[in-house]
Amino acid sequence: MRWLAILWLFLGAALAAEPVAVSVDFARPLSPYPQITNWFGYDESNYTTMPLGRALLSDLHDAYPVPVYIRAHHLFTSGDGVGALKWSSTNLFTLGPDGKPVYNFVIIDQIFDAYKAAGVRPMVELGFMPKDLSRKPEPYQITFGKGEMLDSGAQEPPKDYAVWSEMVRVFTAHLVARYGAADARQWYWEVWNEPDIPYWHGTQEEYFKLYDYAVAGVRAALPGAKVGGPATTSPRGEKGAAFLKAFLAHCAHDHSMADGNTVPLDFISFHAKGQPAIVDGHVRMGLDKELADVREGFGIVAGSPFAKLPIILSEADPEGCAACSMKINPSNAYRNGALYAAYTAAVHKAMLELAARYDVNLIALLSWSFEFENTGYFEGYRSLASNGIAKPVLNFFRMAGMMSGQRVAATSSGAVALDEMMAHGVHAAPTVDVLAALDQHHAAVMLWNYSDDNLGADAVAIKLALTGLPDRRLKLFHYRIDDSHSNAYTRWLQMGSPQAPTPEKIAALKAAGGLALLETPRWVKGRALLLNLTLPRQAVSLLVLEW
Repeated sequence: MRWLAILWLFLGAALAAEPVAVSVDFARPLSPYPQITNWFGYDESNYTTMPLGRALLSDLHDAYPVPVYIRAHHLFTSGDGVGALKWSSTNLFTLGPDGKPVYNFVIIDQIFDAYKAAGVRPMVELGFMPKDLSRKPEPYQITFGKGEMLDSGAQEPPKDYAVWSEMVRVFTAHLVARYGAADARQWYWEVWNEPDIPYWHGTQEEYFKLYDYAVAGVRAALPGAKVGGPATTSPRGEKGAAFLKAFLAHCAHDHSMADGNTVPLDFISFHAKGQPAIVDGHVRMGLDKELADVREGFGIVAGSPFAKLPIILSEADPEGCAACSMKINPSNAYRNGALYAAYTAAVHKAMLELAARYDVNLIALLSWSFEFENTGYFEGYRSLASNGIAKPVLNFFRMAGMMSGQRVAATSSGAVALDEMMAHGVHAAPTVDVLAALDQHHAAVMLWNYSDDNLGADAVAIKLALTGLPDRRLKLFHYRIDDSHSNAYTRWLQMGSPQAPTPEKIAALKAAGGLALLETPRWVKGRALLLNLTLPRQAVSLLVLEW
């Protein structure tokens, strides 16, 4: 029987070596390409106005042909306007000696002017509580790592809801006067952040009251403003799911506590997070956990009276703490390299499939990632860039920005099915999958080779069949993210991991952080193409055909 075992091994190896068959039919449009990755956010709103923050905003704007939206915490928080990990402030609202409100828009204007200058749009998060309006103001500013950040008085309910509503009205009216009602009506106005956990120290009922009074203030200054919430945490958890259901029921059946009218709701937001861990000495991602959040959240929305409202995943990430470096959580080492980009590609398609399955209107997959000031190079924060050096994940978003027009039919023999990913993650075998789009003068095909386990593996061979292309000469561009392309982190390691790189090394790192071509662009004959390529593990390719 030994020969039979050897034969089975031989056959298994031969089957494993079979190329993955990927086919794209550009003559079969499915729907308008759903651009949902053009949303970003961060805790530290004061970083918006720092030189690196301004530069990154412009970079994000330039990556997309559609508007980029930015969400940030702490727009109402009291303080000196100096940002720190998980903290920022604008000092918008104080009470004068006579007990009357005093408004200071200097820092708010700097933040929103930076958005305007970069050409991005705000997703205005209405929070947190100014110290002089907080029901329990002390302690207020807490340093990250030196106490529980959410013990702050900034997470308390207002001591006067009418004053809260008036503050929101004055804030909104100021922005309308400065930037125009037409622009402000294109923004999204979200009330608070994660009120189902200690980001909110009040009760569920008190959050509903906060919401009602906030949207009344926004709408008083800007009729027709797009308002929504509740920005709750993981719906796969009992608490997050119950809060989301109760909020939707409040909007559907109750009268506003602010004015007695119907409760306005123009979009629904909640958060989805994965859960990476260290397993047998390597990082294992928790893609199934993030997908479970989305599945449960979509199910709740689909079963509500608001099944067709836009859904904004106003934080959708591999885990929950952007400011926790890999020094704090070693599993966060995924953030520096190509794994983060490949994970995001896999999650992106899975979320589109889930939205179609539940027939809901997903408009935003917001990455809670930006940049961190005064930190070391590649310390493992969840960010798009490190000290102005683009990380591989930023190049995924640059790729995603090139996908436009109509989504077209595309299949891969190496894809792990959605139900399998939700049940078990991506462990037994990698998922080698595809998305494709066709626009007026270009076509784009995105491919990725992803596994939850960050282990070395052979590259896969892919036979890529493209049909339905224009019958003419086409110029082919092949972009790649892997360990040696579009990857400044690898280059930094090769330099010896310098924490004080010379100007020459910084220039080299910035060059390595750009979106890289795998090969020199070339002309190909259109109509139908058969391309052979290899794709390493934890890698993303984008093929663009122009005419």
